[in-house]
Amino acid sequence: MSPMPRRLPALVASLALLAVPSPSLGDSMLVTGGEAAGASASLNFRIIIPAVMRVMENSHPLQLTANADGALSGEQRLVVLSNLKRGFCVNLRLAVPGVDRWQLHTPPASDIILSPAGDGYRVCSARPGRYTLVLQHQFGVNTPGQQAMHWPVQTDISAI
Repeated sequence: MSPMPRRLPALVASLALLAVPSPSLGDSMLVTGGEAAGASASLNFRIIIPAVMRVMENSHPLQLTANADGALSGEQRLVVLSNLKRGFCVNLRLAVPGVDRWQLHTPPASDIILSPAGDGYRVCSARPGRYTLVLQHQFGVNTPGQQAMHWPVQTDISAI
């Protein structure tokens, strides 16, 4: 056999090794003008915070008793937690017949607006946050000599 055919398998094997890239060889690329030939990825996150408007506390006496001048009074403590951008309103209205001369007072607060409404009062806040409202109610009654009465105010809360 001639020397060439014996060397042919070794020559083919050598050429095959040259055609396969070696893992030890470094790779480099020159990128010009923003023309990237590599992979790129972007991530877009969207965080959704659900709207929350929660009455944490609505405490008041169950029954009012008359003071020396015959007027009925009571304190209502209302704690509201809200993350609504435009805020919330609390509507207070009489739920018991026979009550007149209702007055509502609250200490001044920077973000709270107290205003009379058709059949009661409206307390609003235009910002999110946690609010503790201390509301002083005074009632007059149509029945002379009435010394006690169940809590007469209904409280409704709504988003703005």
